[in-house]
Amino acid sequence: MLTATSDTHSPVESLHHRTGEYVLMTAAYNEELNIARTIESVLAQKVLPKRWVIVSDGSTDRTDEIVKKYAEAHDFISYLRVSRPPGRSFGSKVAALQAGYKLFDGVAYDFIGNLDADVTIGPDYYECLIGSIQNSPKLGIAGGFVCEEKGGRFESRRSNRVYSVAHAGQLVRHECYEAIHGYAVLEYGGEDWHAQISAKMTGWDSQSFPDLRIFHHRHTGQADNLLRHKFRQGRMDYGFGSFLPFEIVKCIERFPEKPVIAGSLSRMCGFLWSWISREKRPVSAEFVTFLQSDQKQRLRSLIPGMTKRSEPIRNR
Repeated sequence: MLTATSDTHSPVESLHHRTGEYVLMTAAYNEELNIARTIESVLAQKVLPKRWVIVSDGSTDRTDEIVKKYAEAHDFISYLRVSRPPGRSFGSKVAALQAGYKLFDGVAYDFIGNLDADVTIGPDYYECLIGSIQNSPKLGIAGGFVCEEKGGRFESRRSNRVYSVAHAGQLVRHECYEAIHGYAVLEYGGEDWHAQISAKMTGWDSQSFPDLRIFHHRHTGQADNLLRHKFRQGRMDYGFGSFLPFEIVKCIERFPEKPVIAGSLSRMCGFLWSWISREKRPVSAEFVTFLQSDQKQRLRSLIPGMTKRSEPIRNR
């Protein structure tokens, strides 16, 4: 498993005695195979959320039935259904979360979290995250490392980084969430990356903790054609304003990821397709300038050689 840098403390080591209160939201689309174990893993938490809104994002399987059953048995779980055209959509997922967010009106809380409907977490996951955020005044977004099944065991995902927090299990300080105006609806996804850049622009830090594992039961891109998934990620990178030389180096670094080489080439093609098409970006010019400045700094850190780099070229 990847380890944190020397100035990063394990959330277990830095756990604060007070807990704080948190709320959760989950968008679920046709997750009848996973949603029950996701709910059970939250029910097993040492510190339960004050409210958990689970939104069925137009599901056509038994997702609604399963969620309603748990909501009837546990007062802190709220069920909401939104209707939309069938098919998986990154934009509709965040729109569903925004609809669920409205159900927090009148609820006092210190932290707000997103939990994907196809993951499970350990019983101390939120207790540790809350303690870590409370002990770090500038820490606005925190989470664990995503692990996926390989050869019968769960292993840390190659893209895990201590400075990048996966949306699958993010916990956000309430003040930070307000400062970034929540998650943005983005056609090609990347709401977690967008949230972290926006947080950094407003003075907040983000951090993932390798000791806290998020068990992802459907591999990234599994719900879609994998090459199409990589192509979409390239279009997402362009939409955020990723610096072209940085994008090239990042794609080269990702050659070992499946499908080997082809995945990185597909991502680069997606980026170039949007660049040639001059697609309108969903972010502000200020966002693009900030992101490119950060990426250029990362590139400079690789000079004079790639072999001694201390921080890989990966935003996500």
